[in-house]
Amino acid sequence: MVFSAAPTVAGFVFGLSLIVAIGAQNAFVLRQGIAHAHVLPVVAVCAASDIVLIAAGVAGAGALLDGAPALMSLAYWGGAAFLAVYACLSVRRAVRPSVLVAGTDGHASHMWAAVVTALALTWLNPHVYLDTIVLLGSVASSYDAARVWFGIGAAAASLAWFTGLGYGARMLRPVFAKPGAWRVLDGAIAVVMAALAVSLAMQALKS
Repeated sequence: MVFSAAPTVAGFVFGLSLIVAIGAQNAFVLRQGIAHAHVLPVVAVCAASDIVLIAAGVAGAGALLDGAPALMSLAYWGGAAFLAVYACLSVRRAVRPSVLVAGTDGHASHMWAAVVTALALTWLNPHVYLDTIVLLGSVASSYDAARVWFGIGAAAASLAWFTGLGYGARMLRPVFAKPGAWRVLDGAIAVVMAALAVSLAMQALKS
């Protein structure tokens, strides 16, 4: 397989454009990074999950989702319920600043809790399937034989983004030395999660 630069760069840019937007997954990685709590396993889970989904999209799995509207409706409701619960947990942390100390992470202070949360925020989010399997997969198909390099570029973008977000967030730790800053962050995360939950619920009703 001969290396092809153009599809690889295109895949990197396109993949980055899909994951940079503020979302549940990014908000969780950011919080873990600021708290410096189990960053490596969280980054690894998010990046590996994205790479698996990207590979499925490049392989043409999008056709399966197009033919299963009931499955997508179930995914929308499940994702909405999970995000609503996560929003409530964020609100609880925001109104109890005494439990928010830089270097700890309230809801995911244990490694397995962090890993399970990262997995849930990835695999219970229907938008992940639509973005990586359907949308990215359809764009990759336009590159014919070079679609693999497009997928590799997108996978590299995911790995670079989550690594940079998780480990770069530690630069914000001085800002979060006081519980008040954590309060603001968790309040913002609660709003993002709640908005995403409502959005998923509305799409479930339409599907």
